[in-house]
Amino acid sequence: MAIRDEIVTYPDRVLGEQAKAVGKVDKKTKELVDAMVKIMREENGVGLAANQVGVLQRVFVYDDGNGLGVLINAKIISRKGEQTGPEGCLSVPGLQGEVTRANEVVVKGLDENGKEVKIKAEGLLARIFQHEMDHLDGCLFIQRADPDTLHYVSDDDEDEEEADE
Repeated sequence: MAIRDEIVTYPDRVLGEQAKAVGKVDKKTKELVDAMVKIMREENGVGLAANQVGVLQRVFVYDDGNGLGVLINAKIISRKGEQTGPEGCLSVPGLQGEVTRANEVVVKGLDENGKEVKIKAEGLLARIFQHEMDHLDGCLFIQRADPDTLHYVSDDDEDEEEADE
């Protein structure tokens, strides 16, 4: 398992491949998680899937502002409601578009210690879970976005938006 020290970007083939389930959460899994957390934080992301660092394992890390989380072999067991909002991706730098997703999801999986967890998420956290699980299935947000809303955002545009708030 060779972990890349930078984020894989589109059109790299690994982004379109299906990740494999983790058989056992072990030292190598924890090393992968640590590397992913470091990269996600360096890039100011809210989520990062293992294939974004070149590893085809069903692992993702996230932080919606309420603390760091890790999900391994996660599955969505229920979806409810609908939300449409802007998404971007560290693997498709600068591109954003409107994506419709479930507003609430219940996810089952394992935490970084291999313990079973069940999480009910709504709003932003639900969006993050769905986005990262799409990555693990080889699907990028650009495949789900309304094509008419896809546009590139520069750092200057983001600075202006922040100034407006």
